[in-house]
Amino acid sequence: MSAPAPPSTGAFPSPPGGFAPAPPPSTRRNVELLLLGCAAVITTVSLILVEASQEQEITWEIAKLGAAYLALFGVAHLAVRRFAPFADPLLLPIVALLNGLGLVLIHRLDLAEAQDAAFASLPIPSPDANQQVLWTGLGMVVFMGLLIVLRDYRSLARYAYTLGLIGLVALAVPAFLPDRYSQVNGAKIWIRLTGFSIQPGEFAKILLIIFFAGVLVAKRDMFTGAGKHVFGMELPRMRDMGPILVVWAVSVGVLVVEKDLGTSLLIYCTVLCMLYIATERVGWVAVGVVLLGIGFVFAYNFFAVVRVRTSTWLHPFADYSNTGYQISQSLFGLATGGLAGTGLGSGRPSQVPFAKTDFIVSAIGEELGLIGLTALLMLFCVFVIRGIRTALAVRDSFGKLLAAGLAFTIAIQVFVVVGGVTKLIPLTGLTTPFMSYGGSSLLANYALVALLIRVSDAARAPAPVRKRAPEPIVDAPTELLSKATEVTRKLEPTDLLRKTLRKTKGGAA
Repeated sequence: MSAPAPPSTGAFPSPPGGFAPAPPPSTRRNVELLLLGCAAVITTVSLILVEASQEQEITWEIAKLGAAYLALFGVAHLAVRRFAPFADPLLLPIVALLNGLGLVLIHRLDLAEAQDAAFASLPIPSPDANQQVLWTGLGMVVFMGLLIVLRDYRSLARYAYTLGLIGLVALAVPAFLPDRYSQVNGAKIWIRLTGFSIQPGEFAKILLIIFFAGVLVAKRDMFTGAGKHVFGMELPRMRDMGPILVVWAVSVGVLVVEKDLGTSLLIYCTVLCMLYIATERVGWVAVGVVLLGIGFVFAYNFFAVVRVRTSTWLHPFADYSNTGYQISQSLFGLATGGLAGTGLGSGRPSQVPFAKTDFIVSAIGEELGLIGLTALLMLFCVFVIRGIRTALAVRDSFGKLLAAGLAFTIAIQVFVVVGGVTKLIPLTGLTTPFMSYGGSSLLANYALVALLIRVSDAARAPAPVRKRAPEPIVDAPTELLSKATEVTRKLEPTDLLRKTLRKTKGGAA
């Protein structure tokens, strides 16, 4: 009497041979969809709260903004599900929530500007929230285009030098244009034509990250050469310091010619982080910090814009009505918000100049308070940490440096922006990623997210199963030869020799 078969367990029962088929790998795309739904709910509720606080009826403007938001990120989710199914499920929802909160605050500032214009009997300006939705749509086109076209991010390494040259040219073009085509608020960082303006430095930072990732992989031996030991640190050799000196010269050149402190600081610090990741040597960081200090002293002594920024940082109320007005209003707004904030739509963030761009963090601190601002910074922290996890998980060196560079550039930019708004460091003029109003920043940052998702997909995808190639017929052994080989392998050399001697003696007898 045969024993009964054991009951089946799970969705993948074991066959009679005892080997269960491997379950299909989890893509976590449903988790991403659920989180995107949560981001959409938070954005929609925030829009309603803004309208209610402004004592207005719920208009079709909210429905239009909410529907556009849902459609754009729904299509982005489908693109990720189709072209990067194993990507990190948290990256896109975090970006969606940040973009949605930025849209809420821009709409809230639009309402404040409309009220001020009506009170002053001036024409009501066109709302910037509609334009921000349009820029978000174009950002999604860039995002999906990169996911579709760039199937293997490692192909970028072959064009690292070309992309680096394009990045340097894009960074330098505004410096050679007349002021009326390139200068805004004293900084020559724009290309302004009739009905069109773009900030090429936003795209240059991504191209330069790709370039330095390729160079650090190709020339790693040059950066890891043994140098002198000072205070327990191994300093780089003088002949190997050429690349970091070039980066330092480019950053100082951007500051000198274009008067753009933010971009120069962002590029330099990002490259310094990538250099440390590639070499794991604190000596490079020490040399970089020293060069940064030398550059600051040089710029402070020779350029008025740096002296003004430093003086405003140290004494913001000394010239309150002029250079200190912006940072002073920002501090007043943060103090008004306190711990829990005034509530969405109940503060006065429009009193801060450039509240939609450089100082949107101040608007968040005023209306959502320290709690809301901390939650916002936690979102950025999670995004950066997931980017660093991607860099740790991916298998190739180029992917590690690329993902780490993209994650660290977001971290450095957020630190510089929040530090400037809160008077921790001097103002630099950078925008908050995914939140501030502006097309160039959104387009570049969505390109950054697409690259990070592509690397994440490669890092989390299961290893491909390699099928064993069948043996050619001419190399396949016959049954007799296989058995003879097996018997020969089982015999020890002494046994084989002993049997041979026996046969020899028998034949001699």
